[in-house]
Amino acid sequence: MGAARGHDPGRLKPSSPGEAAARVTKRSVVVAGHRTSVSLEDAFWTALAAIAARDGKSINGLIGEIDGGRAGNLSSAIRVYVLARAHE
Repeated sequence: MGAARGHDPGRLKPSSPGEAAARVTKRSVVVAGHRTSVSLEDAFWTALAAIAARDGKSINGLIGEIDGGRAGNLSSAIRVYVLARAHE
């Protein structure tokens, strides 16, 4: 199998801050008592963590709230939520 799209296994560091923010990271989270994985760009993980901290919640707790009100896939719902919160 080939390398994941956009990932060069021979390169250890991103060449620019924008490239680092755009890198997709998959993390395990617990939503409604079930373990799942979510893939998001690093910039969204950073923003989500900041929102959770401001709201006094854990990242898992905040993702659980987002999950409860979503219509599409979880990663997309998180991105839309973060963008909405950025415009408050």
